[in-house]
Amino acid sequence: MKRTVITFACMLLAGPALAQSLGEKTGVNSALGVAPATADFVKEVAVSDMFEIESSKLAEQKGNAPEKRFAQQMVTDHTKTSGELKALVSDGKVQATLPTALDSSHQSKLDKLKGASGKDFSSDYNSYQVSAHEDAISLFDRYAKGGDNAALKDWAGKTLPALRHHLDMAKELGGAPSVGQSK
Repeated sequence: MKRTVITFACMLLAGPALAQSLGEKTGVNSALGVAPATADFVKEVAVSDMFEIESSKLAEQKGNAPEKRFAQQMVTDHTKTSGELKALVSDGKVQATLPTALDSSHQSKLDKLKGASGKDFSSDYNSYQVSAHEDAISLFDRYAKGGDNAALKDWAGKTLPALRHHLDMAKELGGAPSVGQSK
């Protein structure tokens, strides 16, 4: 009987944490404007930074001139934010675990970029950049307004202007000629 009560209590306590994670994974939190849990925020930011860096390294090799310039900026800026996030976690200001690899969704996008070239690469890279930055702005904005860690909320708020600038830059890429295409 005691074991059953303990198991039930653990399930009740885990419920809200699992619901938050599920809400963030399914996009329910975003649709409702709900701030992500700190652990979810840290994981999503870290994975997003890894994806930005790795996909942009590919664009530095495969992209057209505007994509290469944009990609260099993304590698620089997202390496910086990745370092800042790691510092917040390692300093103990944020209690969370940083992922060490991409999730399956981001990995499949990266694999697609690795196999693409020319117009296909440009189209995919540009599209991924716009959607990734739209998602990041939503994530950072929600955490800056309602997150539960003061240091991370402050950092999220300070990072938002750069993300908005990245989105504007990414949207401009769509008007650039693709690799191998003349205008």
